Parts: sequence; structure tokens; C-alpha cells
Amino acid sequence: MRRLELVGWIAVAVVLSALAIPWFLWGDATVVVGLPVWLWWHIGWMGLASVVFYLFTRRAWGIGIETEPEGDSSRGGTSNGNGGTNRSARSATNGDRP
Repeated sequence: MRRLELVGWIAVAVVLSALAIPWFLWGDATVVVGLPVWLWWHIGWMGLASVVFYLFTRRAWGIGIETEPEGDSSRGGTSNGNGGTNRSARSATNGDRP
């Protein structure tokens, strides 16, 4: 399930990136309300991208990076008895070794 969600978010990111610059409107001199159509496209597309990014941060932040703990897929992240965080054991022993 998480892999399918990851693939979906990757596809959304690729489409948002590919259509952020309106290649298909280059050379079109149409003006609407004083601005070229390609600029209106870009403004609207960036608005859509910001809404999608907001949804991504609320629903899937860390997907593909964080691992799920064994036996508990509802928490997201690994707990090692260190306050529920995903810190390594070395942080509990005074930091990194030289």
C-alpha cells in the first residue's frame, strides 16, 4: 500500500514539474487582462502546486524515506525506546564516535 502511494506521489511530482513551464504556449501572443496567457498559466499552476504540496506535507511527508516499525504500521517511523523518535542508539551514548 505504501509503495503504491509512493509511486502515486512521484507521478504527481513529475506532472507538476513537467507542466510548470507552459512549453505549449510559447510563441502565443494572446493577452488576457494585460498579461500573456502563458503567465496566467504559470500563476495558476504554481497555485495548484502549492495546494498539492500542502496535501503532501499533511498526508505523506517522509514516504519513501522513513521505515515502518515491525508489527505497527500505524505510527510511521521507528521507535527504539528513545522517546518514540527515530534516533540511533549512538545518540543515547553521548554522540558520534571519533
